[in-house]
This record gives sequence, structure tokens and C-alpha cells, in this order.
Amino acid sequence: MKFTKLVPNVFYNDIRVGLDLFVGCLNFTIGYDDLESQDPCCVIDSGELSVFLIQNKEFAEKDRPELRLHTTDIEAVYNKVNLTHSQLLHPNLNAVTLRPWGAKEFALRDASGVCIIIQQWQH
Repeated sequence: MKFTKLVPNVFYNDIRVGLDLFVGCLNFTIGYDDLESQDPCCVIDSGELSVFLIQNKEFAEKDRPELRLHTTDIEAVYNKVNLTHSQLLHPNLNAVTLRPWGAKEFALRDASGVCIIIQQWQH
């Protein structure tokens, strides 16, 4: 058995909130677009990463995920986010911080409560 990619579903009351976080702030691109349908959704991509954004109020109210994105240049990511989308920096981890487990991290939180932790392991 071989798997090639994990693509999480992230549900939103308003999919535009997710697009602002992933596309506007983190520079993902829209690979599949069904945003004008009665049930808006899209797949967003960044390199080999993909996330399925779905507008669904019922599921959005049940689950606010926390996702981790690994990077090799956390300072560059932080500087870009801080310059363009500082309002998305999570109040509990709004600066690059060396964590006790040996990773540098900062976090983002959108208006719906979806949390993205940006992480760089120190090797």
C-alpha cells in the first residue's frame, strides 16, 4: 500500500475567510475552483501541498482545525506574513519562538478560528 498525498478538508461558514488565509496570506494557488456553485469549494495548492476548502456552515461549526506547515525559512515566511497579514498572527504565538521540542514556530488564526502553525525544525 502506498499513499502519495494527504489532503485535509477545511470547512468554513464563509469560504472567503479561508481564501484570505491560504491564498492571500500564504500564497497558495487555486487548483480547482467551484466557488460560484450553491456549495462553494476549491482545492488550493502550494507545491506538493493541497487543502480542500469547503463552505458548509454545519461542519464549520463542528470543527476548527489546527494544521502545521513545515518550512525551511521561517524568518522569511514570518516577515512576509507580518508585513501583509499581521492581523492573522495568533495572539498566543505571534512571533517566531523556539519551542521546548526544538522547533521554531509562529501561528496564524483566521476569523473563523482555523489555526495554522508555521514550523521549522532545528537540525
